Amino acid sequence: MARRDPSHLVVGHLDRAHGIKGEILVSILTDHPEDVLAPGVVLSLGPADADEPDYDLPPLRVETTRPFKRGLLVRFGGVDDRSQAELLCGRYLFQAIEELAPLGDDEIYFHQLVDMTVVTVGGEEIGTVRQVYELEPADLLEVTGPDGTVMVPFRPEIVVEIDVDEARLTIDPPAGLLELRDG
Repeated sequence: MARRDPSHLVVGHLDRAHGIKGEILVSILTDHPEDVLAPGVVLSLGPADADEPDYDLPPLRVETTRPFKRGLLVRFGGVDDRSQAELLCGRYLFQAIEELAPLGDDEIYFHQLVDMTVVTVGGEEIGTVRQVYELEPADLLEVTGPDGTVMVPFRPEIVVEIDVDEARLTIDPPAGLLELRDG
């Protein structure tokens, strides 16, 4: 059964109101904030556990942005004071996938990795990607198979090939990595 790609992607989180003029501190959840959080861009709101925005909530148009600590301070059209800003906090910002800038040749959306089959360069099937964790210093892939679950660092020296069409990810695991399975 073919997997359905989402219609929207989460691009930011509305953390907290800032000041009295309606600015909101936004945590950036995209690699291209200069495109996604640019003045004039319209974004949708939704809860953390949703795959799509809440269509009952009105969309927000970005008016201004400025860097602040580890995020951006954003003013949205129609949000003119702290009280209005506080009502929005805690929600996520979604953008329609067709409105996002095209991916580069070596880029992939993390949601595309989920459900991919993971094999070693030697052809051994390890399992299926169940989750992608965005961490520092490396993102991790949770791979579950018949021998248990293993966390695979999403690093170019380990993940050596991604075939989106075949839904296959090839890894060259360092010595001992596969022995860390929990099963």
